[in-house]
Amino acid sequence: MMYHIPAVLTPDEVYAIRQQMQQAAWIDGRATVGHQGATVKNNQQIDTGSAGYAPLQETVTQALNRSPLFFAAALPLSISSPLFNRYQQGETYGFHVDGAMRRNGASWMRTDLSATLFLSAPESYEGGELVIEDTYGQHSVKLPAGDLVLYPSSSLHCVNPVTAGCREASFLWIQSMIRDDKQRAMLFELDRNIQSLKARHGDSEETLSLLNMYHNLLRGWSET
Repeated sequence: MMYHIPAVLTPDEVYAIRQQMQQAAWIDGRATVGHQGATVKNNQQIDTGSAGYAPLQETVTQALNRSPLFFAAALPLSISSPLFNRYQQGETYGFHVDGAMRRNGASWMRTDLSATLFLSAPESYEGGELVIEDTYGQHSVKLPAGDLVLYPSSSLHCVNPVTAGCREASFLWIQSMIRDDKQRAMLFELDRNIQSLKARHGDSEETLSLLNMYHNLLRGWSET
């Protein structure tokens, strides 16, 4: 499943991040991919070894941790350190699939979900759509600055060429407590319905029964 998580960053946070990115050290985006990815990738990324990287990744990490919708959709066990990229005139990233495993600090994590956090206003650049392919076809995604799209890492995806302006974004991976996409989707739908019922009826007997079901399913399906 693919999810749109709105307003992960506030407008002030987006502005501050973009100002910091202007002063950052940029490198060829192919430095962080394997052979297959390098053949279709043409963009730039912030050097994670540079002094400006740490405050950027800290801002995004804190924003993710305070987003209840992100948590409900992803059920994260481990979140990679956010990376930052930009696409300028003619730059693109052809269709590819993310690696199943990724280094995260001193250990490895399984990539169940991929996320793109848009940092540029959609009207400020042309092209640059994130295209995600699943069993229902191709989906073109171009979100407001501060919004995030979450999708299975097993999906083929690409970034269309930018034909004008500059597209900036942060991207990351998540290992979920729930490996199975369908189980994770069912839990998310159940959680959304529980929250809706609680808002209308409070902690009714039916709401508490559904909440009990949610936690028992999470307990039974989780790998932690």
